[in-house]
Amino acid sequence: MLDIQQLRKDPDAVAERLATRGVVLDVEAFRALEAQRKSVQVRTEELQSRRNALSKAIGHKKGRSEDVTAELAEVAAIGGELDAARVQNESLLQQVDTWLRALPNLPQANVPIGSDEHQNAEIRRWSPHGETSFGTPVAPEQSGWGQSGDFVARDHVDLGAPLGLDFDTATKLSGSRFAFLRGDIAALHRALAQFMLDVHTREHGYVECWTPVLVNSESLQGTGQLPKFADDMFSVQRGAPSDSSRGDAPPLWLISTSEITLTNQVRDAILDPAELPLRWTAHSACFRSEAGSAGRDTRGMIRQHQFDKVELVWVTRPEESNQALETLTRHAESILQKLGLPYRVLELCTGDMGFSAARTYDLEVWLPGQNAYREISSCSNCEAFQARRMGARMRTAAGRTEFVHTLNGSGLAVGRTLVAVLENYQRTDGSVAIPPALQPYLGGRTEFVGSGPAGRA
Repeated sequence: MLDIQQLRKDPDAVAERLATRGVVLDVEAFRALEAQRKSVQVRTEELQSRRNALSKAIGHKKGRSEDVTAELAEVAAIGGELDAARVQNESLLQQVDTWLRALPNLPQANVPIGSDEHQNAEIRRWSPHGETSFGTPVAPEQSGWGQSGDFVARDHVDLGAPLGLDFDTATKLSGSRFAFLRGDIAALHRALAQFMLDVHTREHGYVECWTPVLVNSESLQGTGQLPKFADDMFSVQRGAPSDSSRGDAPPLWLISTSEITLTNQVRDAILDPAELPLRWTAHSACFRSEAGSAGRDTRGMIRQHQFDKVELVWVTRPEESNQALETLTRHAESILQKLGLPYRVLELCTGDMGFSAARTYDLEVWLPGQNAYREISSCSNCEAFQARRMGARMRTAAGRTEFVHTLNGSGLAVGRTLVAVLENYQRTDGSVAIPPALQPYLGGRTEFVGSGPAGRA
């Protein structure tokens, strides 16, 4: 949530920064609402002052045995006015709060300005064959695991089918945008998640967590999914629809990322700065309705209603969050590097950032089967935006409280990493090499044997 004091002080400057995200702030409507609030506040203060004066006068008159009927009547009338003013003030504050919760975070001043993904800025690329500046990474047959010659890379759907990747069964069970994994492909999926957790906990110092996948509305309010993105979430009502005993119990929501559960640990908390930074990681199932992606990525595992992800979350002092974003991003990159997967790092422009982010780096992995880079991690500094919504503070040395900063990133999306391994480690005979980093998690195996040759040009 935006800083209401900053908005009150200079709404035009806030509107200018929001405009870089394609968001129109109705400054005049805000000023009108603020004028109402101030008017009620001034009137409330006047009434309280008058009531205090009357109370003193009543005391003096009673001491002299004088009649106080008129003063008591006025005090009673003032009490009624104060009650009405209190109700009106609460209504105005609620309107301001509802309005604020619909506004995204302000981008940092040095974030590239742009309207969509085409204005994102490429920062760097990495290949297992050395850092590259700009250019397509080497083809899979040149990677050292494959064979030479003309080669047409197959996508993960074709490569995965003989290894146990089954979309037909998933569709029968649940509908489109689900996957069923069995055998080798299920083992690879498990190995990837375990490998990621081991790296982040043993090498990067994160505390491993296991969290609920069902959360209350307050949790989604805290990290910014509600109220704006309710259509992108799955909600679950307690009991069957015909169960009258469930009453008006509020729904629970399936998490779209364990960022929600990890970050909300500090909701309504006052932290000791000596505890910071806090760094947590979790492997969880994630659920997204993909309401705005009809017709996109309908083939394969790229865009699913259910997927697994290893999440990274930081809670920091405000002055440390920018450096923390650089470190968190490098932690996510290290997984790709250890797996030998070519990727690039983009800084998102103002119009492409997520709702809660003040600055974001996306990692995009190279997928030979699609001949394209695809997002595999998004790492963001949310500054105090989520902390204001959650009431997450720290106590300063001076005894005051201030909001902490929160950061999050995927470290990594497990299904998309599986896709990248299959496509980058495919061989011309249809087999798939297993990255050396994963071999200990798969009983020392070095390859998955496919069921036929890859396509040739």
